[in-house]
Amino acid sequence: MLIRYKKNMEKIAMGLLSFMPDDKKDVKKLQQYIKEYETNPDWHLYLWRNDEDILGAIGLRIEDGIHAVIQDLSVNPSHRNLGIGKKLVQEIKRLYSEKYIVYPSEQIRQFYEKCNAEN
Repeated sequence: MLIRYKKNMEKIAMGLLSFMPDDKKDVKKLQQYIKEYETNPDWHLYLWRNDEDILGAIGLRIEDGIHAVIQDLSVNPSHRNLGIGKKLVQEIKRLYSEKYIVYPSEQIRQFYEKCNAEN
């Protein structure tokens, strides 16, 4: 189930985003990044929860009031290859496609295209 990020989920979200293959390994940069999700009205972070655990995160930013760019996508390594990432992408597209043109950042383009090819 897709849930909206809340401040009390900060450590879980930081942990998930730290799995992204970029400079989010540095704790200070990661804290600043999470702060952007908390304060910028054009940045939206969601988490994927099963019955008991939060297993994934997906983040997007709204650009020019028209585009929703999926900029972050991460699944707990012990739960990968179970379709969670694909579900995250599908849910974001379902939520945002009526109002925005949804597309991936360069960083996740390959995974996004794979999700679309499997539909």
